Amino acid sequence: MKAIPFIAVALAVASCCRAQNWEAGAAGGFGYYRNATITNASGSAGAGFDNRFALGAVLGQDLYEYLGGEVRYTYRDSDLKLFQGSQKVNMDGDSNALHYDMLFYARRRGSRIRPYAAAGGGILLFRGTGKEYVSQPFSDFALLTKANEVKPLISVGGGIKYAVSSKILIRVDFRDYITPFPENLFVTTPGAKIHGWLQDFVPLAGVSFVF
Repeated sequence: MKAIPFIAVALAVASCCRAQNWEAGAAGGFGYYRNATITNASGSAGAGFDNRFALGAVLGQDLYEYLGGEVRYTYRDSDLKLFQGSQKVNMDGDSNALHYDMLFYARRRGSRIRPYAAAGGGILLFRGTGKEYVSQPFSDFALLTKANEVKPLISVGGGIKYAVSSKILIRVDFRDYITPFPENLFVTTPGAKIHGWLQDFVPLAGVSFVF
């Protein structure tokens, strides 16, 4: 008899967990950077990353009728670059974002089409993976460096989920990843200064499975 309350609580928790659908999926897309600026006494040059493809994975859960949460990983192939007009110098590199977003749905759980807004935060690992230059253009502004650097990440955006069936979702997402500039990958020369944060605009399309 003493075990009955504990059994009742366990059954209630199990029922609640079953009602909260989980989702796992993958996506691909293309990212567009809003880069920063480096200035010195002679002028300015752009500094940041090339626009390249993006790959992602997501694990999420419907918490309530209009609220969900998800852990998202996004890989960005994105070379480091310094540029001025049509001239530029670059180095192989990439970035890896890991973050948790809250999803605010416009339609209740179970709807076939569910638009949503997303906001969250996490970390972003920048990597310079290429070979460093012996003599590099724009070296009066900064030197591209083979290094790693982790920065805090703000994630905002939204998307639409379309239920093909009770177990399969088609997703279209957009994220704006906002981070401080990774100074360790762009080592400024004396007298030069970096201005601005990085913004990475990443549209993605993918498939998720509900369980």
